[in-house]
Amino acid sequence: MLVGRILERVKIDVSVPLVAAGLIGGFAAARYSGIRPLGGAVLAAAGVGAGRSWLHRGAAVTGALSATYLGAFGISHPLAKKLGAWPSVLVVTGAATGVTAVALTLADRSAQ
Repeated sequence: MLVGRILERVKIDVSVPLVAAGLIGGFAAARYSGIRPLGGAVLAAAGVGAGRSWLHRGAAVTGALSATYLGAFGISHPLAKKLGAWPSVLVVTGAATGVTAVALTLADRSAQ
């Protein structure tokens, strides 16, 4: 029952899974369809959805999290040369979703 109590207290913003879906889904769509622009469309759609949920927290939060999302996408490419494609995508996705969750928690706390 401890897990239930913990989950009741955790509030996950809709943008956190959107960040993960955009990075992983965008890569998967491009890789398995062979159509890179399709991957870009998935990445962009998820990014727009996440960005819309950040807007009410202000320009600074929206800008910082947008830069994090796009930075994760950009860093995944050179990182893939060291780790491989999927490991790179998973590492940057974990980092971007973690940063997003922490930043939103801090932004929400400071707004109270």
